[in-house]
Amino acid sequence: MSVQGRGYRYVGPAGLKAAVRPGSGGCRIDSAADFGSWVAERSAAELVEPFTFVVGMDGVLRLAPRRSEHVACAGGEMVLSAGEISFVREAGRWAVADVSNHSTGYCPDVSSWSAVAHALDGIGLERPSGFTHEVVFRRCPGCQEHNIVREGDFVCVFCGNDVPETWNVDPVG
Repeated sequence: MSVQGRGYRYVGPAGLKAAVRPGSGGCRIDSAADFGSWVAERSAAELVEPFTFVVGMDGVLRLAPRRSEHVACAGGEMVLSAGEISFVREAGRWAVADVSNHSTGYCPDVSSWSAVAHALDGIGLERPSGFTHEVVFRRCPGCQEHNIVREGDFVCVFCGNDVPETWNVDPVG
């Protein structure tokens, strides 16, 4: 699966990335069969809550329990997108109910939706036309803190400086 898009490095607490062990990571979902097997192993209680997801640099969706860290789900690697996702069974088929880019470890831009859409289309899951909840992340040029922009107010909640309207969370990316 070949996907293009911005790669996002982990920008969260270093200790969380240091705890990731080689070979760990979320469950790879390469196909409809993979998803079918994965969802069959989930309990009804698990399926009520959203799951942590990442789309790896290979374009493959990886899923983990909601309270998992995105960096652990990604095996410590860069991603094309990250967030939370929930599923619903409609007319005998599974579909995406809600999906967001809410990952404070990777802070992906809303433009990362294309990678998510491509991964979901590749496994045949019906999906919305975009993130059902978009999170706008920005890094403050003054204090360097990561912010979630709310209600279009591009002001740092930590120091009051303006934050840019374009994505700038990873100074290297």
